[in-house]
Amino acid sequence: MREFFIYFFGQGAEPEFALFTPAHFAPILLMIAVIALIRRFRKEIRESRHEETLRYVLAFALIICDMSYYWRLVGMPSLQPGPVENLPIGVCGWAVIFCSYMLVGKKQLLFDISYFWLLSGSLFALLTPTPLTYTGVTRFRYYQFWLEHTLGYVAIFYMIFVHGMRPTVRSAVRSYIALILMALLAYAVNQMIPGANYLYMARPEAAPSVLDILPANFALRTGIIAAVITAMYALAYLPWALMDRKRTAAA
Repeated sequence: MREFFIYFFGQGAEPEFALFTPAHFAPILLMIAVIALIRRFRKEIRESRHEETLRYVLAFALIICDMSYYWRLVGMPSLQPGPVENLPIGVCGWAVIFCSYMLVGKKQLLFDISYFWLLSGSLFALLTPTPLTYTGVTRFRYYQFWLEHTLGYVAIFYMIFVHGMRPTVRSAVRSYIALILMALLAYAVNQMIPGANYLYMARPEAAPSVLDILPANFALRTGIIAAVITAMYALAYLPWALMDRKRTAAA
């Protein structure tokens, strides 16, 4: 039994996860299916006497998914936990925390930040989940990663479909300011801790990633990342802008 737990919570010496395989696409398709069901039954969910309980369960699941990442590190010294890679400085982790509190308190500010962070930053984690390179479907980290990342999207679209939340231009500004503050913190930590690469600002990752095409030069790399994120913010808001324009034209 001890050997099983060491294996399950550990990681392999060779790559176990490959991009664009069934192990990659299955969690994303499941997430899309869940969101589609929420949209289909949004009225029934909204009017259910268990709706609040459902939000609390989802919020609790998000917190457990995020915390279990650190519990695994504490319980597995062989993973060499330390500040180089494992400080809580990242868009995905904080978006999950914000989503959990958003669900409990139905807070618009947390929705504003989380919506754009997930659709503009965390989206790349779904496309190229580099942290899974050495942890395939037989490892705990595989399930923890996908639950943490996909449940955030479920939470966002739950609030959109069930509670009618939506982003605005002001939402985008709020979220962008929060992202800049996070980037400044990541830059400072990258400078203080040798080998740190928070928000992938310091250098390309060793594992395959969409960021591999970026130059290693810090100024160029940061400028390109900022431009791409800005464009992603615009794309994330575009459907809402088009809907507003359509309503205005019909009025």
